[in-house]
Amino acid sequence: MAATLTTRERVLRMIEHREADRIPVTDSPWNSTVERWKREGLGDTPWWRHFDLDRLVGLWADTSPRWPEAVIEETDEWVVRRTSWGVTRRDWKLHGGVPEYLDFTITDADAWAQAKPRLAPARDRVAWDRLDATFREARADGAWIQAGFWFGFDVTHSHMVGTERVLMALIEDPAWIVDMWNAQLDLCIAQFEMVWQAGYHFDAIRWPDDMGYKGTQFFSAQTYRELLKPVHRRAVAWAHAKGIKAELHSCGDIRPLIDDLIDIGIDVLNPLEVKAGMDPVDLKRRFGSRLCFHGGLNAALFDRGMPQLLEQMRQVIPVMKQGGGYIASSDHSVPDSVSLAQFAEFVTEAKRLGAY
Repeated sequence: MAATLTTRERVLRMIEHREADRIPVTDSPWNSTVERWKREGLGDTPWWRHFDLDRLVGLWADTSPRWPEAVIEETDEWVVRRTSWGVTRRDWKLHGGVPEYLDFTITDADAWAQAKPRLAPARDRVAWDRLDATFREARADGAWIQAGFWFGFDVTHSHMVGTERVLMALIEDPAWIVDMWNAQLDLCIAQFEMVWQAGYHFDAIRWPDDMGYKGTQFFSAQTYRELLKPVHRRAVAWAHAKGIKAELHSCGDIRPLIDDLIDIGIDVLNPLEVKAGMDPVDLKRRFGSRLCFHGGLNAALFDRGMPQLLEQMRQVIPVMKQGGGYIASSDHSVPDSVSLAQFAEFVTEAKRLGAY
């Protein structure tokens, strides 16, 4: 295909399993990575523009319980804060990575019953001026625009209740957790229905719901089917009724759940975490006609030297791009160990291998 497409055109072709000028190439650097790139010559140019990456732009609403935020303690290295989700967490200042979660407000079904009214829809949960500017610029730039939903297991265990407490409740009191998931989704739908009705017609919904880790899942496939799958299905149905797509981000090894994700109509699966056990080439062979894949390039190889990463790309991308159905990116994010020049090499090779 000779004509150069916009990101929006390119991504839609991939989801519809049609070839394009090339596969979309995108990624998510840490904030500290971008700061490093600025020191190495990026300057004030937006990083995606510098590398001529495909733009996947998110639209956001505040779907938290809106508890008052506060800084509790701060040093040169970290800050402990209370978030609007009711969690106390420690964030590192000098490097990227996962924050440390210290305490939670919702610890049982009674605490949830008191918190649930906080998830009421409201117009001021949307920063309308910012959304308008973001939407107009992204649409003019030919970007793919996604509504950022946030509901399900991941946000519940990490930002609201705590991992061990949620996993125990899935056995002992699943109705409590399922009610949380549905209330979260109700709020997401209500807020983005407002956005849609205001004329901001996005291309997809996307939400993170990490359901696995290395080699296994947080819960069984049976638990997924009985408890979480109906909630996921509801989100996908809302998107498809609007004529738009649905993308799920789920880290870890979630291979036993993929048939179920296809069954509910998930259009795109991200990030295909290689170190957890997700083999993108095998996934393409097994599910490639029914699912578009986004990711699958092993971010752990950034720290082992570019030759290993480039070799993996040469093994993966030519297979993944066949018949469309693939968006190239790392299987997590870009750490601050990656230089400006190294990431430029990554992008150049991804585009070369991904050309049709």
